Amino acid sequence: MIIFENVFKEYRNGSLALSNINFEVENGDFLFLVGSSGAGKSTMIKLLIREEDVTRGKILIDDVDITKLPKRKIPELRRDISVVFQDHRLLNKKTVFENVAYALEIQGESKKEIKKSVEETLDIVGLLDKKNCYPEELSGGESQRVSIARAIVNKAPILLCDEPTGNLDQDTAWEIMKTLIKINERGTTIVMATHAVDIVDKMQRHVITLSDGKIIKDIKRGGYYEED
Repeated sequence: MIIFENVFKEYRNGSLALSNINFEVENGDFLFLVGSSGAGKSTMIKLLIREEDVTRGKILIDDVDITKLPKRKIPELRRDISVVFQDHRLLNKKTVFENVAYALEIQGESKKEIKKSVEETLDIVGLLDKKNCYPEELSGGESQRVSIARAIVNKAPILLCDEPTGNLDQDTAWEIMKTLIKINERGTTIVMATHAVDIVDKMQRHVITLSDGKIIKDIKRGGYYEED
C-alpha cells in the first residue's frame, strides 16, 4: 500500500508544488493522477522515487516511510518502483532485447535469467518478434512498449507512468493502455499521471484530481470529471 500523509513540497524559491496531500493506494490498484499542467502530478511521482524530497509529511510504502530512507537505500527503493516516462529514453545503439536486459544487467543477474526474463516480458508487451530491432526501426507505440518492458522486467510491485501516452495518437495510446491493463491484472500497482480524458473516462478506475498542488477530488471508481 502507498500512503501519503500530510505531504508538502516547497521549493527554495518559495513555490509550493504540493500542499497537504493525503491519500491511499491499495496494492494492485490502478490510480490515475489528473489535473492541468503544473498541478503537481509529476512532483508526486518524483517524491515516490526520491528524485525529490518532501518538505513535510510522510510517504509510506508497505509501512516503510520512504522519506526517512538514507541515500544509500534509494537504489533499493527504485528496484521496487519502476517508472515509464513520456519520452521513451531508449538506448539507440542497443537492440530491443538489450534495452530491456540492461535493467537486469545492472542488478547483476545471470545471462540465463536475463534471457528468460526479457523474453517473457517482451511477450507480455507483444514485442518478442522485435527483440533484435533497434529503436530507430520501431514506431512510437512500439518504443513506448519497450520502455514499459524495461520498467517491468525486474517484476517491481509498483509501476509509475508519467504521461505515457502523451506523444501518441489515440489508437496507439489505447494499445499502450491495453498493455498496462494486462500488467495491472498480474498484480502490479499502477499510478499514472495523464491528461487523457477519454482514457480515464473509459477505464473508470481510481482517480485523484489535483489543482494548484492540492487534491480536489479522490474518487475510488470514476472518470475524469466525475462528482464525488
